[in-house]
Amino acid sequence: MKIVIAGGSGFLGRLLSHWFSDHDCVVLSRAKPRFEGPRWVVWDGHRLDTWLHELDGADVLINLAGRSVDCRYTAANRREIFDSRVQSTAVLGQALQRVARPPKLWLQMSTATIYAHNYGQPHDEYGGVLGGREINAPETWRFSIDVAMAWEAVANQVNLGETRLVLMRTAMVMDPAAGAFTVLAGLTGKGLGGRVGDGAQYISWIHGIDFCRAVAHVIDHEAIQGPVIICSPEALPQSAFMTCLRRAMRCPFGLPAPAWLLEIATFFLRTESELILKSRRVFPAKLMQSGFSFHFPEWSGASRDLVARRKQGVPRTSSLPTAAVAKS
Repeated sequence: MKIVIAGGSGFLGRLLSHWFSDHDCVVLSRAKPRFEGPRWVVWDGHRLDTWLHELDGADVLINLAGRSVDCRYTAANRREIFDSRVQSTAVLGQALQRVARPPKLWLQMSTATIYAHNYGQPHDEYGGVLGGREINAPETWRFSIDVAMAWEAVANQVNLGETRLVLMRTAMVMDPAAGAFTVLAGLTGKGLGGRVGDGAQYISWIHGIDFCRAVAHVIDHEAIQGPVIICSPEALPQSAFMTCLRRAMRCPFGLPAPAWLLEIATFFLRTESELILKSRRVFPAKLMQSGFSFHFPEWSGASRDLVARRKQGVPRTSSLPTAAVAKS
């Protein structure tokens, strides 16, 4: 199977490239990835170029391109976050219409942030409420929603013919070598892994192994199409989430941080409080209904595994088994 990963030089591209290392895996990237394995082809995410021929006859296209949202939402950063997602998706849509033999499947990255701030029943693909314009919601929350909606709209507007489109509304992917888990574990180890705000906001997440397995599952199940939520079935309030992590790390305490203090801290850390304060409670209905079984359905077990592998010092390029070793 030939898999083309656009914007695949980052954290998730590393996970998927390693997972699918027994296939012909090609990464489209502005710069050579800092990990070994896949073939690397230059693209800029804006224009059709010589990379176009890689899609001709490929089996799967995975688009992960987009500037990180872990930054302050200045005007320049907002423009880059928005353009990097929308323009890369648009040019891939053009490419799929140009090649003689387009991929059978387009897996388009999206985000669980597309759903409204929610403390009640979890959102799913069938009855979930899209949007983020709740009364008194901070403007930064509305920006994230607008980006997600535009991102998906561009893909939906492409005339794909026989190509199946899946929009991966992904929660936080947890891996011991990079991403959100390394930040949370670092704070917890310093005694700062306590309640943030009132601690009632939900965190939706997925273990890195289950993320890769879910992508492989979607590839194998042709009936799955459209929006697909990729997360664990167990979302937790932030206070309970951090309690589990502290237990896994054997940290006796975690200092709480009121919302006003978080706003100050995120300003100096050059990030946004929305990433921590927005309640993201989603449920992977399509995955569950199609027979997907999670290796790590609960955060207690997932956090213990992540902490154990973090202590082992897993290298960035091999924090996961390959699909050939763990495809069940």
